[in-house]
Amino acid sequence: MPKGELVVCGNFEWWSEKNDLNKINHKDKNNKGIGFEDILDVFNEAYFYEIYDSAHSDNEQDKYIGFGFAKNLGLSVVQVVYTETQRIHIISTRLATEQERNFYYDRLREINR
Repeated sequence: MPKGELVVCGNFEWWSEKNDLNKINHKDKNNKGIGFEDILDVFNEAYFYEIYDSAHSDNEQDKYIGFGFAKNLGLSVVQVVYTETQRIHIISTRLATEQERNFYYDRLREINR
């Protein structure tokens, strides 16, 4: 598994090589690689939504999947996988799928009734 250097940015951290791979594998609407630094504002977004990832969590590590608007990506809905200990450790991020976007928008409509 790629690691590289541990990058710390405020309350966030990630492995540099993992971020480089994420930029190669996950592109935004303009075909630009999505970096972890591009989505940090998602965690402060008013309608950020997280779910516990029971399929990938274990006794040593709890993982979460979050959804929210990334302002740096033109208000795109993104999915981010992360863990939380002393900081939020970002594992991966990408644009949300159509199904995930629909789920997110349905949740927004429910909240704003």
